[in-house]
Amino acid sequence: MNRRIITPRPGWQEKAERAGFIFHHVDGDIYWDESVCYSFTLRQIEDDIEDPTQELADMCLALVDEVVRSDTLLKKLAIPEYAWNLVRDSWKRKEPSLYGRFDFSYDGTGPAKLYEYNADTPTALYEAALFQWYWMEEAREMGIIPPDADQFNSIQETLIRTLRGFKVADFEQGPMHFACVAGSDEDFATVHYLRDCAVQAGIKTIQMYMEDIGMDENGQLVDVDDGAIRWLFKLYPWEFMIRDEYGPGLERCDTTFVEPPWKMILSNKGILPLLWERYPGHPNLLPAWFHEPGKKAPYGDYVLKPLFSREGANIIAFRDNEEVFDTGGIYGKEGYVGQLLCPPPNIDGQGPVIGSWVIGNTACGMGIREDSSPITGNMSRFVPHVIVTE
Repeated sequence: MNRRIITPRPGWQEKAERAGFIFHHVDGDIYWDESVCYSFTLRQIEDDIEDPTQELADMCLALVDEVVRSDTLLKKLAIPEYAWNLVRDSWKRKEPSLYGRFDFSYDGTGPAKLYEYNADTPTALYEAALFQWYWMEEAREMGIIPPDADQFNSIQETLIRTLRGFKVADFEQGPMHFACVAGSDEDFATVHYLRDCAVQAGIKTIQMYMEDIGMDENGQLVDVDDGAIRWLFKLYPWEFMIRDEYGPGLERCDTTFVEPPWKMILSNKGILPLLWERYPGHPNLLPAWFHEPGKKAPYGDYVLKPLFSREGANIIAFRDNEEVFDTGGIYGKEGYVGQLLCPPPNIDGQGPVIGSWVIGNTACGMGIREDSSPITGNMSRFVPHVIVTE
């Protein structure tokens, strides 16, 4: 694993915008950074990233099967009791999951260590699935990277295949709606990309905003034209949705959601201690526990993470049991988990975090974000990667 300084392609910004990558800069700061790339050997990818990702994905599904059977565990994860049947029924019906992203610390020499599982509303998808592939193809032609360079990336074809495998007959009742919150270029572009994948899978689609979703007198979700929403892809957290005004009524509506309600379990940081309890010493897991205020942590160097949080918010780090930084934010009232402190590797002053994608429960690609801060946040840069011959 090497971080390589390379030459950006001339006119890459215009190419990005033509391809729909409208958020290559965020608030004037660069987000897509092709002045560097990370190179890996095939062994590193297959043995240290792909195989552990698949194993963890299977472990997570086994955990869901356990949690849905336990009031105690659902309560421990701070899932509201009025949503328990919604979660359980979606699991019993085997409602399909489209995607998720495991975030790893990895330095090329040891087991990748799981930071968390973004199982409900993962972003950085378009840039991982499509734009870094475009970059690789052109960078090979231009001699920026070796002509035989490859990439761990079958994300788009796996997305289309997975969407095609959904119960397509259900779409005869109406299109699949794709929704995000208004005001975010990144969210809009991500949903637009996924909608395009669905079109390629032969699905009729409508794109809309979450703010335009309503509930009719029969308790059914409808769009801005009062059309029934039978299938809904929502780039919107479940912990928000069940607390919206129509949240308590979702159990009675006929909408099938992507991601499904059972993903409330896996998008919760509480799975970190639950996994550690069930697989103690697993090489890809970090020791984790449910934090109890006032109780001494089992390690001197650790982080606290809220059960629910986004974009690295409200993470508090401790060294020698003394707080060293707090990212701040709006989360944390439901409780925290503790996790052994494991900073990303320091390479040229940057800390890369690997986002390994699971599509339809298949490990199929990755993206890398790096930052000079130890916490990957909303402004951390996305950098491409390649696989090179050993």
